[in-house]
Amino acid sequence: MKDTRKRDLLAGIVLVAAFALWTVAIRLIDVQNAGPLGSEVGFATINVWFHRLTGVHMLIYSITDWLGLVPIIICMCFGALGIIQLVKRRSLLTVDSDILLLGAYYVVVILGYLLFEMVPINYRPILIDGNLEASYPSSTTLLVLTVMPTLKYQSDRRIANPVIRKAIAVFVIVFSAFMVLGRLIAGVHWVTDIAGSVFLSSGMFMIYRYMADYFISKKVILEAEESDGVQ
Repeated sequence: MKDTRKRDLLAGIVLVAAFALWTVAIRLIDVQNAGPLGSEVGFATINVWFHRLTGVHMLIYSITDWLGLVPIIICMCFGALGIIQLVKRRSLLTVDSDILLLGAYYVVVILGYLLFEMVPINYRPILIDGNLEASYPSSTTLLVLTVMPTLKYQSDRRIANPVIRKAIAVFVIVFSAFMVLGRLIAGVHWVTDIAGSVFLSSGMFMIYRYMADYFISKKVILEAEESDGVQ
C-alpha cells in the first residue's frame, strides 16, 4: 500500500512538472501568428495541421459544453456529502479527510482555471462570438479529467456493491474518453491545449489520491491503536 502511494506521488509530481515544461515549450517552440486575428500559436505546424485535419464541428462543441455540467454536478454532490457529515458530526475535523481534501482539490482546479483565463497561453483556433478566447489548457478537458477519476475513487471506497462500482467505472471511462475526443474533434482547441490538460489533470489527481490514501491509512492506524489501548 505504501509503495502504491509513493508511486502515485512520484507520478503526480512528474506529470505536473511535464505540464509546466509543456507550457514553457508552447511559448517558445515554433511560435507563429497562425491563429485568428494573427494571434500567436506555439507548436504552430502540428497545431495547424491537426486543426485542418479535424475541421470545426460546433454541434460537438455544444454537446461537450453542455455535458461539462456533469462533473460540476458531481462536485456539488460531494460538497453536499461534506455538508451532511459536518451537520451530523458538528465539527469540521470529523468530516472524512478524503472529502475535505476533495474540496481543497476542487478549489485548486478552479483557481488554475481562473489563472489561465487571466494569463492566456494560447487563444482558440476559432473566434467565439467574434472574440478571441483563452484556450490553454482546455478548461472542459481539465474539469472532466480532474473530477471524473474522483468519482471512481470515492465509489470504490464507499460503495459495497461490486456491480454498481463496475458500472460507475465504465461510465467514468466512457464519459471521459468521449469528452476528450469530442473536444479534439470539435476543433475549438489546439491539440496542444488538450495535451496540456491531460498532463495537469492526471498529475493533480495522482497527488490527490496519494494524500487521501495517506490520511485514510493514518486514521486506520490511529483507530487500531486506540482499540488496542481500550483492550
